[in-house]
Amino acid sequence: MDKRTANNLPIGACGLYCGACRKYRDGKCPGCHENVKASWCKIRKCCQEKGFHTCAECDRDVKACKTHNNMIGKVFALIFRSDRAACIRYIRENGEQAYAEEMARRGQQTMKRK
Repeated sequence: MDKRTANNLPIGACGLYCGACRKYRDGKCPGCHENVKASWCKIRKCCQEKGFHTCAECDRDVKACKTHNNMIGKVFALIFRSDRAACIRYIRENGEQAYAEEMARRGQQTMKRK
């Protein structure tokens, strides 16, 4: 992976790794931060309002955050066995660069629930 700043890594506000998404790789989606069609996403909006790239920059416990743990996220988690809170914890502990490298290595958009 090339050297990038945190603000241009392909990581969504909620912690999803866009770099493993086929639409993103094929140039059909600009990713969370540049996607004007994603204005419906409350997590993205919250991060933008606070000047954050991801929820990992917030002091709140991601598991207790009603914005991060919304109904859409719960459905996504159920269908895809996604653990977005684990993604945010990984970013907090290791940084966005390390997270992007790990998810690229795994070829996954999200950490999986065990």
